[in-house]
Amino acid sequence: MKERIVRVFDTTLRDGEQTPGVSLIPEEKLQIAQALDRLGVDVIEAGFPITSKGEQEGVRLIAKAGLSAEICGLARAEKLDIDTAIQCGVDSVHVFLACSDIHLKHKLHITREEMLKRSAEGVRYAKSLGVKVEFSPEDSTRTDLSFFRRVVRRVSDAGADRLDIPDTVGTATPETMARYVKAAKSVSQKIVVSVHCHNDYGLAVANSIGGVLAGAEQAHLTVNGIGERAGNTSLEEFAVTCQNLYGLRTRIRTGLLYETSRLVSKLTGVVVQPNKAIIGENAFGHESGIHTHGILSNPFTYEPFEPSTVGRMRWFQAGKHAGRHGISHQLRQMGLTPKEEHLRLIVDKVKESGDEGRSVTDGDLYNIARSVMGERREVEERLVELEGLEVVTGINRLPSASVKLKVRGETREATEVGVGPVDAALNAIQKIVSSFEEISLKEYRLEALSGGSNATADVTVRVEDAYNNMASGRGMKKDIVVGSVEAIVNGINALLAKTERAKALAADVSARKKKSGRTREN
Repeated sequence: MKERIVRVFDTTLRDGEQTPGVSLIPEEKLQIAQALDRLGVDVIEAGFPITSKGEQEGVRLIAKAGLSAEICGLARAEKLDIDTAIQCGVDSVHVFLACSDIHLKHKLHITREEMLKRSAEGVRYAKSLGVKVEFSPEDSTRTDLSFFRRVVRRVSDAGADRLDIPDTVGTATPETMARYVKAAKSVSQKIVVSVHCHNDYGLAVANSIGGVLAGAEQAHLTVNGIGERAGNTSLEEFAVTCQNLYGLRTRIRTGLLYETSRLVSKLTGVVVQPNKAIIGENAFGHESGIHTHGILSNPFTYEPFEPSTVGRMRWFQAGKHAGRHGISHQLRQMGLTPKEEHLRLIVDKVKESGDEGRSVTDGDLYNIARSVMGERREVEERLVELEGLEVVTGINRLPSASVKLKVRGETREATEVGVGPVDAALNAIQKIVSSFEEISLKEYRLEALSGGSNATADVTVRVEDAYNNMASGRGMKKDIVVGSVEAIVNGINALLAKTERAKALAADVSARKKKSGRTREN
């Protein structure tokens, strides 16, 4: 039996960009399009060209980039829209016109017959220009099935290559999507059916899966599920669910999902919720003692699939729910092997911190362990030291920061700008650190420890290196900028110390094996 492949129509750059507050420049759209192409999507909806000159420039830039994916442009069922999309050099045009009575009456002020006429004319005109055409009868799932079938028949006869079924306001259920897919298939077997679901009830992924199981060959998706209102169907959730739970293939290279998610989040400014499936920071994070014990014995006790398959790594968090096994594992990663009695005390101190409402960073855990074990952290163990910090900001002035760090005994300086003084300072630190280690800031959290304008800022950060090793750091100062810089420097030190000790341990084990081998030979 031939394996079924579901086509991925990515609309991150069109419907995803319609997320309130998101506006991408052409170069950013190209950067995302290139990442989507590497990811393996079949179609990239690059934008809605008629909306602006900048949108046209972005679509044109993507269309001539030589990508493997089909490049598509959105257009209303109007000649000017279609011409504008074609002039951008797209491979296909996604033509749409609303079909539900509420849209026809209150938005378009036209009859059903007029809708059918315009739809067919738009499809025929686009086909006459030599491109593939996908047609979307907007708000399909709030249209009665008898009229929906008439729409499908009309656009199919006009030459549409694909028929999309939009659940425009997310009111469908998986059963509803299945009915509409089957209705479309009953009218025309030659047309490729697609589903486009919104997440207003949190059912976008389930509805898309329901449509595909009913026979749809393609799904409209966005990276991180971004989009208008509550968003669209999440590409990463859909692709992994299809593959792992339903045995359906896509061409998505799942190992690139996380880095693609991070890029889209960075360029759009839309933060991914920590507990989001697949790509949320907490998706493979564990604190509970019972869970970490299980994970260390067999990862599948508390993980549904191997994190590396989606470009992730599991991590453990010390806290009041943690147990001996998890904390012992974290300490071994730091190169520390406390005795059993010391480990009990370390766990107790970690739980005390948690009971007081404080999270325990990697740096905190390391310091607790060294204190309990009666060891003193030497100054030289801090591979990165903050020696100087100056920030300049103001109205109508681009914030900048100059940072001086001592890195392994060598003083280095950098000046960078940012959207604010904290951002500028962190950019300067990353510039210095990038010269010897690729470290990026993954999470930044700021809390005030007391009320008033003189409150102490409690800043916690999580940093990650190129190999997905992560560490956290904390800084507490009345000055938010200084506290933020202190936190990231502490996080970098924790990460570097962790990786340096791991390398040292590996070298030590290797040396012992070689020595043992020579002894046996003698």
